[in-house]
Amino acid sequence: MSDVSPLFDDNAVYRTLLESTKAIPWKIDWATMKFAYIGPQIEALLGWSSDSWVSVEDWAMRMHPEDREYVVNFCVAQSQAGVDHEADYRALTRDNGYVWIRDVVHVVRNGKGEVEALIGFMFDITERKKTEEKLLNLQKELEVLSFKDGLTNIANRRRFDSSFELEWDRARSERQPLSVLLFDVDFFKQYNDLYGHTQGDKCLVEIAQTLSLALDGPRDLVARYGGEEFVVLLPEADAEGARKVAERCQRLLQKKAIVHALSPHGRRVTVSIGAGTVAPGGQAERAAFIKAVDQQLYVAKNNGRHRIEHVQLET
Repeated sequence: MSDVSPLFDDNAVYRTLLESTKAIPWKIDWATMKFAYIGPQIEALLGWSSDSWVSVEDWAMRMHPEDREYVVNFCVAQSQAGVDHEADYRALTRDNGYVWIRDVVHVVRNGKGEVEALIGFMFDITERKKTEEKLLNLQKELEVLSFKDGLTNIANRRRFDSSFELEWDRARSERQPLSVLLFDVDFFKQYNDLYGHTQGDKCLVEIAQTLSLALDGPRDLVARYGGEEFVVLLPEADAEGARKVAERCQRLLQKKAIVHALSPHGRRVTVSIGAGTVAPGGQAERAAFIKAVDQQLYVAKNNGRHRIEHVQLET
């Protein structure tokens, strides 16, 4: 034991241990704001030699401009308060690239409790940040997919329900009208039976694209409601506005002229439309409104299809 103790009293041993790790140790004298030490590993990581790190100015200026102000202000404030802290930022490399760094800082005080020095470790967290970014992008993609119909690439029922709830509350608070159009593709079962499901899917995609072209309001939304049903949400559209959009949808589909040999309506694919308009008041309910619009759709289908039936609810 007597042979070991002197060995660990040697500062050179501590330095060797510190400099053999991936973490980069450093020390800043608080009074002068100059580096008392920084590990030589810094050169391998960023390209700047350890003797070029003279003061905190070098640390700040070798930080990505977008991170600099926040990180410097944060670290200075925490250090002045004597609080240990850590910060993530992009450190600039000598070849104009950058590396993500996590700086873990310990505040050293003297016997009077005054800040004497800052001691810390820099860790290269670039790979971790890349992984976090990939996960974040994946999460965003999943969020988009969760609101998108996989076949037609337009909004799905979930997206419609979410948007409808928001627009309903807005219409109520702003005392604005709100309209909804429900579409059902006429004789679609017969279309599938005649042309096959693959062609049926293509037909639905074409209808979705066509309905999208009929919208012009900044918050208008077309979504696949389920099966061969589509829905259009028209914020701030009164009954006349809803009627015009519904008629435009029919005209565009007629112009598209998707052949349907078993349809009595010109042997072309057509749609039945249930339309509804409401200015939500205290007694109005979303579910009741959608049910009323759905009833109009069934009226359109029972009255021969390829037509528009509209209801305006008073609240």
